[in-house]
Amino acid sequence: MSGLYHSGVRFLNPKPSYDLTYDDVFMTPRRSSVTSRLDVDLTSTDALRLPLPLVVANMTAISGRRMAETVARRGGAAIIPQDLPTGIVAETIAKVKAAHPAFDTAVHVSPSTTVGEALNLLPKRAHKLVVVVDDDGAPVGLLGPSEASGLDRFVQVHEAMSTDLTIVSPDTSPAEVFELLSGNRHRVALAVDAGRLVGLMTPKGALRATLYTPALDAGGRLKVGAAVGISKDVERRACELLDAGADVLVMDTAHGHQERMIEGLARVRAMLDDRGSEVPIVAGNVVTAEGTADLIEAGADVVKVGVGPGAMCTTRMQTGVGRPQFSAVLECAAEARESGRAIWADGGVRHPRDVALALAAGAGAVMIGSWFAGTHESAGDLVTDHDGRPYKESFGMASARAVRARTAQQSRYERARAALFEEGISQSRMYLDPERPGVEDLIDFITSGVRSSCTYAGARTLHEFAENATVGIQSASGFNEGRPLHVSW
Repeated sequence: MSGLYHSGVRFLNPKPSYDLTYDDVFMTPRRSSVTSRLDVDLTSTDALRLPLPLVVANMTAISGRRMAETVARRGGAAIIPQDLPTGIVAETIAKVKAAHPAFDTAVHVSPSTTVGEALNLLPKRAHKLVVVVDDDGAPVGLLGPSEASGLDRFVQVHEAMSTDLTIVSPDTSPAEVFELLSGNRHRVALAVDAGRLVGLMTPKGALRATLYTPALDAGGRLKVGAAVGISKDVERRACELLDAGADVLVMDTAHGHQERMIEGLARVRAMLDDRGSEVPIVAGNVVTAEGTADLIEAGADVVKVGVGPGAMCTTRMQTGVGRPQFSAVLECAAEARESGRAIWADGGVRHPRDVALALAAGAGAVMIGSWFAGTHESAGDLVTDHDGRPYKESFGMASARAVRARTAQQSRYERARAALFEEGISQSRMYLDPERPGVEDLIDFITSGVRSSCTYAGARTLHEFAENATVGIQSASGFNEGRPLHVSW
């Protein structure tokens, strides 16, 4: 096949002299012997070896316990933000580790809870159900919108709940759960162990559990990561997170190619080596081969790539600093491969095609922030606008809002000075997609697209995908031509 090789990816046309965004490129199909999407192994090509190469960004409005559990069950990982006190992060990690790897964690209430209180909890999970449990933790009923319809909000849930339950063992296979629910025509199966509620599984959840492999640590518990800043106490924070059970440490700052990052990274690497720990270190953000090489030399196992492509980031408009993301990923991934390391493509993905293009460019995994903000599992509260459309509020981690939270323990004078400088949006509405309101819905959407991309490239693994992918350059009208029309012209 004609074309030019460049860092694994093949260019259909001569590589242009300017840098490229995801919108600027497309992939062409090639002869393939891969006959099914399910023949594709999507294991990440980085140090984490996640079954699914998706990572939830360490943003306060997005990544919390609900998100971490849900994404890990489907093979990805979430990174708990660095602005939270270490004790809270440790508590979050402990709860994620205690969660069942297959059954979803249930929102539960007591029989005396009011219907109004229970309804306020429904948006916490995409299945929109609360389980009523007695004082011993045993499930006695279910409450959802249908049970609550037309009732006074001060009625107690035991007067409204459904008591027709499907109870299973936590060891019941997802296929068996699906068959049971189909036969009973029930919405959910409740897993109970020693008389106590363990979790729940919907028919769709049962299907997903047969299609995805959870991301588990050596002890069979769900994986979760935690972020660390680059302040002077970076080693103490990293050590505490390690003790808390974090499966990956993410050293994160907007400008990752700076001396403070390199020095802090080297100290954390030395601390991990002294402890004999194999927990990977991710460091960033950078957008050049030089920045990638310096962070790897300082001790990074994975380098986070991306300055300015995120939906909440104003860095490029304020400073002029950054780089189109596809070219940044392409160059940094090639540099990392020289050292046997990998990169994460952080930011700028708005469609499944963007995730596929980042992986084709050589990313070991793709980090997603704002796209996951508008889901039931994100950390923000669900709000409804004047038209009745539900949304979550999101904000950038260098925004004034994030800076206020980060400097809460400082003096008023220091906080006022810090508030003068911000790079990021402090308030943005991320609307829930009616067709994909849960993060698992988006994961299905993304995974389907990436698997199909691999089959078009004739690739059974992501290593093969990065080698086989052929990309071309397109105009804005070329990109628009590929967009579907929901209303006829």
